[in-house]
Amino acid sequence: METVFAEQIKKAKPYFIAPLIVCLVAAVSYLFTDIVGYRVVALILLVTVSLIAMFSNIIPVLISAMLSALIWDYFFIPPHFTLHVTDPEDTLMLVMYFVIALVNAVLTFKIRQIEKEAREKEVKANAIKFYNALFNSLSHELKTPIAAIIGASDNLLSDTNKISEDNKHNLLSEISIASVRLNQQVENLLNMSRLESGYIQPKKDWCDVNELVYSVVNRLEDKLKQHELKIEINEKLPLFKLDFGLMEHVLLNLVNNAIIYTTAGTTITIRVDFIKIVKGHFNLSTENINPERDKEITNLVIEICDNGSGFPPDEIQKVFEKFYRLKNSKAGGTGLGLSIARGFVEAQNGTIHLSNLPSGGASFTITIPAEVSYLNKQKNE
Repeated sequence: METVFAEQIKKAKPYFIAPLIVCLVAAVSYLFTDIVGYRVVALILLVTVSLIAMFSNIIPVLISAMLSALIWDYFFIPPHFTLHVTDPEDTLMLVMYFVIALVNAVLTFKIRQIEKEAREKEVKANAIKFYNALFNSLSHELKTPIAAIIGASDNLLSDTNKISEDNKHNLLSEISIASVRLNQQVENLLNMSRLESGYIQPKKDWCDVNELVYSVVNRLEDKLKQHELKIEINEKLPLFKLDFGLMEHVLLNLVNNAIIYTTAGTTITIRVDFIKIVKGHFNLSTENINPERDKEITNLVIEICDNGSGFPPDEIQKVFEKFYRLKNSKAGGTGLGLSIARGFVEAQNGTIHLSNLPSGGASFTITIPAEVSYLNKQKNE
């Protein structure tokens, strides 16, 4: 009942606010009538009605237009405080004012409606484009692992006596790899859906970034076998208040991207550091810890880089777009991973930047401002 009542009050507000604005503008104008003249006041009231039409519905706008005409007649056109107009010129001006106010109000409202419809059409067109790209991309990416699982399963079930142990192991490995790939595609789908709906609400808690990094590395252990991995984490790293789950997805997508788009033997490096901002100055993380500043906002910096061939300079700005894949990239992938990574980082008020390294290779740098704590480190000491 209270909700319905509140909704009715919300709908009724424009009917009171619009006339009130007209009355306030008229009251202020009345104080300066002797200076500007009553004809200038008519222009001021017309502008007021036009502005109201930009933010209100048609009925409050029409009420405001009629009210402004009556106020101008009663308070400003001689003789004052009467609706009677003696001068024929003023009578014509009043009629013209009334017509112009109504037409101006209606046209302004119509323009606003057309702009609203255009925005809605654009949103709808983008949504259709998004889902078309989604289905086109996933038509191959979902079919491939599903076909691999079905094929390997059929072979295992057909005649187990004729299949050697090595072949069984290979078939089970194919099922496992396809299942992981399928699960990754479904996760990316769900995560992109959450980002598109604006549903992402970070659940921040104290996070050990060392644990976060090694959790990601363990999950990608098989894929990393053909690459050299280096992990460089600052020893004085405090606990950060972050969403562990979102950050895990970010690092998974970035490291997995480095694995996919670099050749075997490439070195992938994960660096973790932090920068304090105290009294407007940057303090490097190597400074002594001050327990009194444990709750200050500090920037966590995570860099994932490789010594591969890097990204084409003209495509660096596009890699975070949904469904974007490099022109000369391998087949496979939906082009969602980096877009999701950026969305999850920005949901925590952070930034992600991609650049090519002068020595060769690419570098993704994540910077997230977060609350920190050294309590865990002090206890260990």
